[in-house]
This record gives sequence, structure tokens and C-alpha cells, in this order.
Amino acid sequence: MSFSSAAVGSSRNLRRAVEFGKTHVVKPKGKHQATIVWLHGLGDNGSSWSQLLETLPLPNIKWICPTAPSQPISLFGGFPSTAWFDVVDINEDGPDDVEGLDVAAAHVANLLSNEPADIKLGVGGFSMGAGTSLYSATCFALGKYGNGNPYPINLSTVIGLSGWLPCAKTLTGKLEEEQIKNRAASLPVLVCHGKGDDVVPFKFGEKSSEALIANGFKKTTFKGYNGLGHYTIPQELDELCAWLTSTLGLEG
Repeated sequence: MSFSSAAVGSSRNLRRAVEFGKTHVVKPKGKHQATIVWLHGLGDNGSSWSQLLETLPLPNIKWICPTAPSQPISLFGGFPSTAWFDVVDINEDGPDDVEGLDVAAAHVANLLSNEPADIKLGVGGFSMGAGTSLYSATCFALGKYGNGNPYPINLSTVIGLSGWLPCAKTLTGKLEEEQIKNRAASLPVLVCHGKGDDVVPFKFGEKSSEALIANGFKKTTFKGYNGLGHYTIPQELDELCAWLTSTLGLEG
């Protein structure tokens, strides 16, 4: 995840030459109360998750499922894949592609920017989509992206399934201001991970939730699932639905 620190400093250079794929929208079947952008994992697309989310008993939520741009992935030796940001290696000490994360988080914010004022806004995702979602949570709390540009969206919920928190190591000491503390403390975050995950190890999800709580995200909930690999199951989705209904005050 190497990037030029000079290039990240200005918004003019922030947007890499990436072209996002097709966005799929699942319209609410009932009264529209919340809109959530849902981000797929590495090599996937927005269509597969939109079909799954459409089956959930959450009639008050509008789901926006974008498709990541196809870009060279260091983990694959530079072979291109749909991805929200570059990944060099999936380990705790791997470098973070802050430029790519900023571009992805800004795309999410842009998708949410035209929603009505009375609608609660959120972002969720799976695997690296969860990484982008949790990164967006930190941008919301800090009030800015990693490059310093202001973060424009008032998030009401963040979800990360089978993922990790990028830039966790650099968070310490950044969330000290009262306003930042209040935003972090007010944001409900759900982190779920399978104990049998052989792609993104379970400890990544566990440590990510611990890092969020340690940095003032007091409304972070962590759920682990015995035997679950790098995929989702009905039990996890049932608990996601219950958590969203309670957290967002949905009418059902």
C-alpha cells in the first residue's frame, strides 16, 4: 500500500484514476427511515450483496450497493481486481493505503450526500468493504479524511463483517478534542467475525473492536461466531437486523 505522501496532501491529487462500477439500489419496501451504503469484498461486486440485502426483513432501509473500481492489487502481484483500496498483505503490521481508503470513503460519502435530511445514514460492508466502513467511522469522528479534507456526512451507524480497522495504529491520541470524542462516543458500530475465518483472521476483527473502544467508540458491539469462515450465515444476518432495528429505531 505504498503511496506518495506529497500526493495525498491536496484534494486535486487525491482522486486516483479509478472508475467505479455499477451501483445497485434496493429501495425500501416500507417507510424510508435509513439509507445504508453497503460495500462488497475483494473481487466481488455490488450486485451480489444487493440481492442478499433485499431479502432481509428491514423494510425501512434503502441499501446502496456500489461496485469498487478494478485496480492492481499488490497482494495479487499487481493483478487487477475490484477493490476499494490496495492491500499489500493481510497482517497487523502491513502498510495502509490511506490514499485509496480516502477515495473509497469519499465515494461512500458522495452516495449518501443526496439523501433527505430526516433520513439516518450509515455504511457497512464485508471484508475489505468492512475495512472501508470502519475507516469511514474514524473519518466521521475526526471530521476529516486521512488527507485532511473535511468529512461531510453525519453517520448514524457503521457495520463491519469479517473485516478489520485500517490505520488502527495511528488513531492513538487523535481523538482527544471534545467534539471528536462526542462524535466517536455517539456512533453505534457493529463488528462481527467468524472464528474459523482463514482469509481475515478472527483476531483482526476482535482487535479492531478493541481499538475502536479504546479510542472512544463506546457504542461498539463485537460478535464472534464459532465455526464461521470468510462468509456470512443466517444467524449473523438475523442479529444484524435486530441490531439495526434497535439502533436506528426502525418501525419494522
